[in-house]
Formats: sequence, C-alpha cells, structure tokens
Amino acid sequence: MKLSERKEKILASIVEYYIATGEPVGSKTLLEHSSLSVSSATVRNEMAELSALGFIEQPHTSSGRVPSQLGYRYYVDNLMNSYELPAQEKRLIESRILSASGEPQQILEQAGQVLAEITNCAVVSTTPCDEHAVIRRVELVPIGTRTAMMIMLSSSGILKSKVCKLDCELSLDIIELFYNVVSKNFIGKSAEEVSVAMIQTLALSLGSKSLAVSPLLITLSDLAQMTEQTQLLLQGQSNLLNYTDYGNAYEIMEFLRRSDPLTSFFSSKKNANAPRILIGKENQFRELQDSSVIFSNYNVSGKESGTLGLIGPTRIDYARLIPSLKYLTEIVGNIMSDTLED
Repeated sequence: MKLSERKEKILASIVEYYIATGEPVGSKTLLEHSSLSVSSATVRNEMAELSALGFIEQPHTSSGRVPSQLGYRYYVDNLMNSYELPAQEKRLIESRILSASGEPQQILEQAGQVLAEITNCAVVSTTPCDEHAVIRRVELVPIGTRTAMMIMLSSSGILKSKVCKLDCELSLDIIELFYNVVSKNFIGKSAEEVSVAMIQTLALSLGSKSLAVSPLLITLSDLAQMTEQTQLLLQGQSNLLNYTDYGNAYEIMEFLRRSDPLTSFFSSKKNANAPRILIGKENQFRELQDSSVIFSNYNVSGKESGTLGLIGPTRIDYARLIPSLKYLTEIVGNIMSDTLED
C-alpha cells in the first residue's frame, strides 16, 4: 500500500518522535516538534486514517499514538533518511577492531564490543563457516614430556587448538613423523574429509609407530570437526535491561543465553550482505516478537562466511544503526581477509 505524501510525512514524524522519546504523540505535540505546515485538525484526521489502516496504534484510550509494526516497516522501507557515518567515527571503529589479534573470534569479539557500545543493543555474531574450508596449517607445541598443544588453521581463518595427551614420551622422531603424515594427508584437504575411517587407515599404515601417533591423529580429527561448527558470540545483552519497552527483559536474556536457536537461525541466513531487518512478529521466535533484529553477512576472501547482528526493541534508531552495522560488517570481512593473505 502506498500512502499519500502528507500521510508519509506524518507517519515519519510519529516514528521519529517515538524513537527519540519513547512517548506516544498527539497531534498538537507532533506539530510542535515537526516541520508540518498543516492545521492540528488535519493532523488529527490523517492520524485517524493511519490508525484505521494499521500504521499507528493508541496504547491507551487517553494517550497519543505510537507506530505499529506495519508503521515501522513502512518507515524503514520507504521513509527513512540515509545516514552517513562521520569519517572520524569510521576511523575510531576501524582502530578499535584493528587492536584485536588476527584470530577471527577475537576480531568478532572486539567488533561486538564496539557495536554494543555505539548502538546500545545486544550484538550477536557467528564465527566464519565454510563447508569447503581446507586445512591450511597444523602446529604441534610440546608443553610436557607426554603432552602437546595442537593448533590448526583453516582457509576460512578459523584457528582451533586442543591439548593432546600421549601414552609415551613425545620424542623428536614422533613429532617429525606426525608432521610428515600431516603434510601428505591433511594439508589442503577439506575439514569434512577428515573422518574416523581415514584416521584408522592412516594409523594402521604406520605399523609399530601407530600407538605413539594415534592420539595426535585423533586430536587432529577433533579439531577438524570443531572447525566445521559455527560458534555464536553474544555481547552487550545487558543493554536490553535499559529499555522500558520490554515487559519482561529477563525472558529475552534467558533466550539469548540458550544460544542454540540463534546459532541455527543465523547459520541459515545466506545472501544477507545488505543489512536485513526483522521487526516484531516478523521474527520467528516468540521471545523476539517485541524486538527488531538487524543482521548482515561478512565476506572473507570473497566468500560469505558469517553474520553480525543487532537485537533491540522495535523503537531503535534504524537510520543510525543500519549504517553502523553495515560498516562494521565490511571492516570485519576486510580484516579477516587481509589476515588470511598474510
């Protein structure tokens, strides 16, 4: 449905006033805080029609109007002014992200912290996931006579580590044999190719040295499986306690704490390079139906790899938050890509 130009101006003014104040607005107040050049009676009539069409609502009989879910959607899709992040803010964001190490999880954690601070929302992100990622490097760091830390780097930038305990002393011969096996059988292979059957076959081929090397091969298999799993990171969730819009903010906090539903949700969202916005009941989860979720995918070396998203009440400042998320997403993807190329 396409609204008239005057109705659009009035709806935009209602949405922007409510986003700024959190207070329902009447016709007199709307005229005082907007550039509308019409009479109060005209505004009342237009507001009555917008209410009948479902774009605004009256929370209480004696109160003013607030945007409905439909009103927010129309505003975001048709009326919202574009906002350009100031160059100084961009430089500050980039410097904060660059202060993290090159590991994807730490980059995402730093990005989430920055985004939570500048948006006052909860921030969710998923670690890079590429079903075709290959094993790029494996390092073995002895930390005891029978213990070593194994570190594996994949082509998607995921760095995983795990402690391995052996049944015998970790000699230089065992380490050299392990690296030879890794070089011939694992480097350049996709993580999904590393199966139990593959490990068993390799162990048998090592003959008498199988007992010594098997724990290392099993640990490598575990790391490959960990690489294929998407991890959800959550930051700034306490920001949601600052909003009076939620009847029960703790219900959302408990929902976010479970993490599994959101991991599945964001992992299934492809081709969301441009920010996508789900408002209120457009969200599939009951716990988020008083919220808006804005998310966008980041690309690593040209491949869609993971997601950054914001969760806040439907009254969030869409015009400002969407560019912030978009810029953070681009920065995260660029930094991860540069790290992989080094």
